[in-house]
Amino acid sequence: MKVKVAKWGNSLGVRLPKSAAETAGVSAGSELDLTVEGGGFRLRSVAKTSAQLLEEMIAEMKRLGPDLEPETVEWGPDRGSEIIDDDYSRGLIPGSRVPSIKSNTKKQRRGKLA
Repeated sequence: MKVKVAKWGNSLGVRLPKSAAETAGVSAGSELDLTVEGGGFRLRSVAKTSAQLLEEMIAEMKRLGPDLEPETVEWGPDRGSEIIDDDYSRGLIPGSRVPSIKSNTKKQRRGKLA
């Protein structure tokens, strides 16, 4: 597909034909990544971060209305392996630093393994 380069202020611009923009999922305001490769150009859509995707989903939910918010479901009390009842989960034991394998190996080499 051929397109023309036009002057746009001090820069140059390229218009994307509607069919190409729709196929690529690009609309006005979309960000594209431009790379120069061997005397040519490549335009690619910028991958969205998970934070951007989450923002979009929340905005869409708010736009559609609060009546679409899913109902909270009460599943009942925890059972079996869901129950963790020990001093660590109750916050009675502070988190401890677990020695890494690398530091242990150095101590073993020196003969100072505690």
